[in-house]
Amino acid sequence: MTTASLKGPNWGMVVDVDKCIGCMACVVACQAENNVPLNTQDRVERGRAISWIRVERYWEGDFPDSKARFIPIMCQHCANAPCEPVCPVFATYHNSEGLNIQVYNRCVGTRYCANGCPYIVRFFNYWEPVWPESLRNHLNPDVTVRSRGIMEKCTFCVHRIRRESRKARSEGRVLLDGEVQTACSTACPTSALNFGNFNDPNSKVSKMKDDQRHYTLLDQFATEPNVIYLAKVDTDRKVGAGEAASHG
Repeated sequence: MTTASLKGPNWGMVVDVDKCIGCMACVVACQAENNVPLNTQDRVERGRAISWIRVERYWEGDFPDSKARFIPIMCQHCANAPCEPVCPVFATYHNSEGLNIQVYNRCVGTRYCANGCPYIVRFFNYWEPVWPESLRNHLNPDVTVRSRGIMEKCTFCVHRIRRESRKARSEGRVLLDGEVQTACSTACPTSALNFGNFNDPNSKVSKMKDDQRHYTLLDQFATEPNVIYLAKVDTDRKVGAGEAASHG
């Protein structure tokens, strides 16, 4: 299995749960940026809605002192991803930059990868995507529109990574910290979502992931995700990493 190169970037995200207010701006931004199909009521009711990032809400404490908690969940881009080895046509693999890549024109829709993913972040296209006439001109030309019968998921906005990488290379320089941002991290009004290069010790995300509040979701599966979470902090107490991770 390919792991991130020590010489190149290792892209990852740090999610500060303490800052997430559940506004769903990240969800809307992701849908628009990545040409995610529209979810009708029928598809939601049948459990076939597609959303590359979701914000889960849970309640902590007993009524009337219970508090709403929010946690954004997307593809974790695991270094030891259970979705990768089960694909019979190698439509999903791990590249040298720490990304879990999905090759759309290679996918045959077995859905084995979705069965193997413990985070429930892989989605199958049961229908050919259709947009209202008013939205067709708003599709992102940098992102492939997925057809019926294949899988899709969060890509960490790989098209943005490639665009900024080409720009920096043409200017004869390295990528600067913060130059590459995903649609969700750009849209977040509270900076709860932070994207960057874990291989750069001076990057914002590298410093954030060393916070004592850090944890990963479902760490019992040893998937080695590239998404790090920082636990919620209350004014009177701090939610421990183990307690927070149990909600993943």
